[in-house]
Amino acid sequence: MHEAKRTPVRAKAKQIARLLDQEAPDYDYLRELFRHLRRELKVTVPKKEQTKHTVTPISVMELAQFYNTLKQESNNQNQIIIRTLLYTGIRVSELINILPEDVDLVKCQIRIQKGVRGQERMVLFPETFKEELKLHVLEINKKATYLFESSWKKPYTDRGIRKIMSVYSKKAGLKNNISPNTLRKFLLNWLKQQEVEDAMIQPYSGLVSRQSLAIYDVNTPKDMKSVQSKYESAIQKLSF
Repeated sequence: MHEAKRTPVRAKAKQIARLLDQEAPDYDYLRELFRHLRRELKVTVPKKEQTKHTVTPISVMELAQFYNTLKQESNNQNQIIIRTLLYTGIRVSELINILPEDVDLVKCQIRIQKGVRGQERMVLFPETFKEELKLHVLEINKKATYLFESSWKKPYTDRGIRKIMSVYSKKAGLKNNISPNTLRKFLLNWLKQQEVEDAMIQPYSGLVSRQSLAIYDVNTPKDMKSVQSKYESAIQKLSF
């Protein structure tokens, strides 16, 4: 079948512009116009092929290699950022929105205010991380809005955090970059392997029900101590 000869796009745009010039069309008008043109000409919008993002699992040995490389760096905030991701399993979008006042250094908890679907939840961090996190909070308190900000006093972006982790992945000589989601999946799998109950793991995933969050709403020190104990035991089994 002989293909119809088409006018070059720029030339055709000039032809259409001359037709519409006196009507002073705005953006909304043009958008609707071309929507109707597609319908009249029976032109369908091609669907984008959806690609499934997969996270390459990381071993304890690879994570230790990555972490040991991180410890050799002088940028203390980068270490705290990555350790926060590892210990809490939060999403990078949640990390960059944490405020200093969201950190409870007494209970070793961080409040996630802007979680998926707007849910608020609490996640734990280990006692061994408390002093380091405390020093960071004290250092940035009253001069920063967010818990983690760049040297330009601006909150980090998703891309900025991923870039930091990519740099350390390359320095560690890893085949695949470690991303925030890599750490998230690692923690969830690790807690499961250590036979931590699903009710406790669910708040780390962020996909929770009111019932599964109830474990964090208990008021008795005994209940909270039990939760913290199981979490601490699982984290201490990591060899770094």
